[in-house]
Amino acid sequence: MKQYTINARGRLISLQQPVVMGILNLTPDSFHPGSRISGTEEAISHAGRMLTEGAAIIDVGAASSRPGADVIQVDEELQRLMPVLDLLLKTFPEAVFSVDTWRAEVAQAALTAGAHMINDISAGTLEPEIVRITANAHAPFVAMHMLGSPGRMPAHPDYKDVAGEILRFFVGRIRDVREAGISDIILDPGFGFGKSVAHNFRLLQRLEIFQFLELPLMVGLSRKSMIWRTLGTTPEEALNGTTALHMIALQNGAGILRVHDVKEAREAITLHERYTTNTSNPD
Repeated sequence: MKQYTINARGRLISLQQPVVMGILNLTPDSFHPGSRISGTEEAISHAGRMLTEGAAIIDVGAASSRPGADVIQVDEELQRLMPVLDLLLKTFPEAVFSVDTWRAEVAQAALTAGAHMINDISAGTLEPEIVRITANAHAPFVAMHMLGSPGRMPAHPDYKDVAGEILRFFVGRIRDVREAGISDIILDPGFGFGKSVAHNFRLLQRLEIFQFLELPLMVGLSRKSMIWRTLGTTPEEALNGTTALHMIALQNGAGILRVHDVKEAREAITLHERYTTNTSNPD
């Protein structure tokens, strides 16, 4: 895997080894009930635990984008997000906080408050102004692929070549995002966002194709339906399966794991690094 450094508004994040982005959901309807945060005090406690366990980035989201979720108004997203984000930034001044939003107004408010990066599930296609706002703040931008729109992804998505089509999508988005003035771009192929279980596994098999773009690659596999549907379980029982797929993603070039369970993801990274080091230096 090529080594990168992300400049998160003055906070340098080295990807010499893969890192973990911890998920902080401020939503009442996230697909994984165990990740739902109710109240500022719980959010601070959860963020502190993830940082202690080794998260390099905390990704704060206040609007669910799971299939079938209600799309809330921008005012409600801001009301959920901003009081918690303000306190997180004050409580953990050395930490790096990303905000998970596709809305330009929310991104502007978050970056003005001091957030360090924007994670957009639409890669700037739903509200293109979000790209300019992120560029003006000199912040990194996570560009994710999604088929459909938040809460309204197709029940039966159709791809001729899922990895190839996402690769072509990224080529266009990288051009537009760079032209807007963003230097640090992170790519997320969007597991589960308008893809069937079969599409997701095919995408995982061909993850290395995205190294052609020479940008950091983030994967969000944590407790997703490709795991628990395959195993016949639930999101609550999908941690072991998540770890198994994380190891495959790491072998195929993932540089950032976006996860609910930081400790277990860090352990997977440690074992992967030991495996790769031992393979190259067997003696």
